[in-house]
Amino acid sequence: MSSSENNFGLDDVVVRLANSEDAPTLRALARDSYQQYVAAEGSEPEPMKADYSALVSLGNTWLAEARGAIIGLLVLEAQSNYLLLDNIAVAESVRGEGVGRLLMAFSESQAAARGLSEIRLYTGEIMTQNRYYYETLGYVESHRAFESGHRRIYYTKLL
Repeated sequence: MSSSENNFGLDDVVVRLANSEDAPTLRALARDSYQQYVAAEGSEPEPMKADYSALVSLGNTWLAEARGAIIGLLVLEAQSNYLLLDNIAVAESVRGEGVGRLLMAFSESQAAARGLSEIRLYTGEIMTQNRYYYETLGYVESHRAFESGHRRIYYTKLL
């Protein structure tokens, strides 16, 4: 679905801190976004199992909203010397419209605001589209690991 079909453009997208009322919608968005990987992984990716009420209560969960609809989510965790982008998901109806890039840029601005010059993230080895996407945004693979039953690829980007 294109932005013209959704009747909004990127100028209509607001990124804001999620609140407790948003948690059920964020959970549903994550489940929808990661469902495509369940068969290939043999289990649910971690973002599908996350407790979004708890994440929201920590104050590190953001969402992208356009005209009252939540169309993206972002979980950021500040570490001592870098920002961990723990989860990013975009509603299927707006994929390819720039919402992901907007959230990635927001992550960089959050790192800078905290005085951090590095962002780290990880993705599943089978998530080839995600891997390509992060690499086009300047993220570099740092290492691979098998954790929590998933093969992960870790990326970093110096700002």
